[in-house]
Amino acid sequence: MPDLADGESTEVQGSGSNRYTLKNTGGVYSCSCPAWRNQSVAIEKRSCKHLRAYRGDDAEKTRLGGAPLPGKPVAAKGASDAKTSDAPPLLLAHKWELDVDLTNWWMSEKLDGVRAYWDGARFVSRLGNTFHAPEWFVADFPKTPLDGELWGGRKTFQRTVGVVKRQDKPPEWKNIRYLVFDAPKHGGAFEERLAFLGEAVGDEKLRYASTHPHEICRDVAHLKTELARVEALGGEGLMLRKPGSKYEAGRSHTLLKVKSFHDAEARVVEHLAGAGKHKGRLGALVLELDDGTRFHVGTGFSDKEREHPPAVGTVVTFRYQELSEGGVPRFPIYVGERAD
Repeated sequence: MPDLADGESTEVQGSGSNRYTLKNTGGVYSCSCPAWRNQSVAIEKRSCKHLRAYRGDDAEKTRLGGAPLPGKPVAAKGASDAKTSDAPPLLLAHKWELDVDLTNWWMSEKLDGVRAYWDGARFVSRLGNTFHAPEWFVADFPKTPLDGELWGGRKTFQRTVGVVKRQDKPPEWKNIRYLVFDAPKHGGAFEERLAFLGEAVGDEKLRYASTHPHEICRDVAHLKTELARVEALGGEGLMLRKPGSKYEAGRSHTLLKVKSFHDAEARVVEHLAGAGKHKGRLGALVLELDDGTRFHVGTGFSDKEREHPPAVGTVVTFRYQELSEGGVPRFPIYVGERAD
């Protein structure tokens, strides 16, 4: 059957005189037809009769991990479920609120990728879902648990998500690296865990994995300089780890995230039509926080995301500078659909 290379598109004949465009963007296949656009699932989980006709039913079933295809009969239950019963015991960060002296803490770039726990045999998401990495990607990985980020580079979050959430182990994994920043089961202080990672992962021992670099924060001026450098390159911010700290499951004040902007999540409740250069596609999303606060986000979208916005009901990540007195995020910027 024919297929589309990454970045390639083609036109297909629809019913009557309609013609639709099929695209492959980082392993996410899309169609411009209404049936594809109006599905209330994440974009990497959508299909339609035009994609099935072009790629074949088997290829689409494999890409979607065996999920029922739109317009096809739903198979009986009993297929394997990619979700495990328990989420991995990850160390999670608090925000730095200027209340802690970070001198001599370990500083590293906060990666804009997908958090992944390597349990010695597979990648597991924060919620316990399996990321189906190709065998060649993990062929030389150690059998010991690792904590890190599946990362495709700065400003590639949505593309990275589109690759790692697929279950057909696409070749686009070659553009991903696993950056390791901790050893959850080591038991030692952070400095000892860093030394262990250097032996297990460092010095280019693994083809698709490496240790994430850390340095000692000298003072607040050093912190601000490094934060400005990382953000100027398109990075998210910094992570700071307390010297001598242990790895503990759950949110801990021994791990702090430092950013000029805050990140938060909200649910899409409405699409607002665009005007001017955005006429005929998305102008803004109406988002709702857990407390019911609603607000608009109209910046941060790519052309592709304006043409194929996240469906109503989808949880998305956005950035903002601060909250107003009424609790509304100020200067919100769209980041992308939640990875998990």
